[in-house]
Amino acid sequence: MPASTSTRPRTPRIRLRIALAALAMSASAALATFPAPAAQADTPAARHLTGTLSDGATWIADVPAHWNGTLLLFSHGFGPTVAADAPSDAVRTELLAEGYAMAGSSYDPHGSMWALNSAERDQFATLDAVTTQTGTPRRTLSVGQSMGGLVNAQIARDGAGRIDGALGLCGLVAGGTDLDNYQLDAEYTIARLLLPGQRPGLVRFGSADAAAATAKRLTDAVAAAQTSAQGRARIALAAAFLNLPAWAPGQQKPAPTDWAGQEEQQDAWFAQGILSFVEGGRYAVEQSAGGNTSWNAGVDYARLLAGSVHAPQVRALYRAAGLDLRADLASLNRGAAITADPAAVRAAQRTSSAGQGLGVPLLDVHTIADNLVPVEQERQFGDRVRAAGDGALLRQAYVERQGHCTFTTAETVAALHALDHRVTTGDWDDAATPAALQRSATALGPDGAAYVPYRPARLTVGRDRPAHPTHH
Repeated sequence: MPASTSTRPRTPRIRLRIALAALAMSASAALATFPAPAAQADTPAARHLTGTLSDGATWIADVPAHWNGTLLLFSHGFGPTVAADAPSDAVRTELLAEGYAMAGSSYDPHGSMWALNSAERDQFATLDAVTTQTGTPRRTLSVGQSMGGLVNAQIARDGAGRIDGALGLCGLVAGGTDLDNYQLDAEYTIARLLLPGQRPGLVRFGSADAAAATAKRLTDAVAAAQTSAQGRARIALAAAFLNLPAWAPGQQKPAPTDWAGQEEQQDAWFAQGILSFVEGGRYAVEQSAGGNTSWNAGVDYARLLAGSVHAPQVRALYRAAGLDLRADLASLNRGAAITADPAAVRAAQRTSSAGQGLGVPLLDVHTIADNLVPVEQERQFGDRVRAAGDGALLRQAYVERQGHCTFTTAETVAALHALDHRVTTGDWDDAATPAALQRSATALGPDGAAYVPYRPARLTVGRDRPAHPTHH
């Protein structure tokens, strides 16, 4: 048997190296997902403005001494409701030096961290508050990151006449319902196959502590399963449903048929603590929507796997382990009985969806191995925008890197310049192509760039509406 398909457990040294590299990437991703409050810019005579909106949300703005007339309205990601006006301090410094002004709100601080009930409203209110003090911008561009990328897509849908274009960074653009559903499939697979006879709560968390307890049980189950070939095959199945990339931080990308190497790198994401983020996020979404927005009653898990880009890996690992994949999938089908709360689903569709159309040009940028917001979300979003007839307004670009929101400053600024070109000229021309973005980013600075041609696989989610949407 080739080494790439070996079923022997990996050595502790290799596993430790992966875990340490994952921890380092986790810190980077956390900074990207939870931007720090803006610091006073070093630019001489720059203005730093603050204020409070009617719902208690705070806002900040930074205006350079030599403003170029463009205001960037920044939507921050999931996390504490603290005002931010740029994806990072480095991006802020660069854009202030180029003459851009920036603004952004905290969203309503009295509700859930999944602040979709207030985010778009608060961003538009921030725009009004800032322009009262700065005057009307020559143009306004919306920028959003992670969960803020979903907010940004909503602003791009609804903001014609108020904004002129939008830039999405690692955006959660498939929306809250798809997110909760494919995450539920992975959680359920781990619980059913790796914790047989146990029934950890997977939905309707009563507290953050309950969500954390479930995350720990599932994470511990994955860690134990990784020591056997059968366990590794089942981890790969759960990872496929999670749309989890098979390229981990600090590692070389596995070969296309290195099935064991791919699973090992997926396991590194689990070891990093991704399930804690997943369950904490679910609790926040349920708070925001008023109930459970996900379901698996009626889901055919064999059909779901068949549509996954990771299906060949899963089949190969099951064969190597001597496991019956059809039996496991049949077991998942038999136990699939979780139903959604209809009012919560309606609330999420109203507040936490995007792709129904675009009112202004939108450029979305995504890393190809995003562990928290899989790049496949871009495929789902793009299909919806094109179905709405607005495909000409959308461009999507991809960076060959692992992690969530792990863009270099040069990549981010180059993307903004491409959007600026579209707004200025009325045409994308070739500004948003991988080659043009790579040239632009490389010319901007020394922190590197990795724009590549790429087409995401389809999102593995497998349902459009709840089956039997009654409480269970």
